[in-house]
This record gives sequence, structure tokens and C-alpha cells, in this order.
Amino acid sequence: MFSNPAPLKHLIKLILYIMKAFFEGIEYLFVNVLFAPLDFLRSLELKSWFAANSINWIFMIICAAAMLYWIKQLRIFDEAGTENQDTTAHSFLK
Repeated sequence: MFSNPAPLKHLIKLILYIMKAFFEGIEYLFVNVLFAPLDFLRSLELKSWFAANSINWIFMIICAAAMLYWIKQLRIFDEAGTENQDTTAHSFLK
């Protein structure tokens, strides 16, 4: 098809170079930019375990607050008597 395969060879090398640069760019973004805070927390673990697990503490506080709010709302509807506790409360249970 091609009388001279040299330009095709250079095109393939160029495409491979671009693909390699693209994936190395993704690697740089994740390793050096997006995971930098997590690397900081990992190095902080040697000094303070509680500070290194601050993300976990924040999530636990959020979940506890959501659970308390949910229980409060359940209690409000239960005391008001507006909650339908019939076993056929949903149409698919009939």
C-alpha cells in the first residue's frame, strides 16, 4: 500500500508518544496533585493518630448527626400519629 513505510513508522511513534504523554499527565495529576492531602495525612500518622484520621472523624460526626435527625423526625411523626403503619402502606404490598 505504501511505497515508503518510513512516514507511517514516524506517525506510529508520534501517536505512541502522545498516548504516553497523556497517561503520564494523568499519573502526575493523581499522584502529585489530587493525592497530596492524603500523603500529608499519611505522614501525619507518625505524629498524631487522631489528626491523621480526621477525615474519618468528620464522616462519623456527619453520620451521627444524620442519624439523630432521622430519629428525631421519626419520633415527631410517631407522636403526631400521621405515620401510616399499615402493612399495605405501599401499593406493591397489596
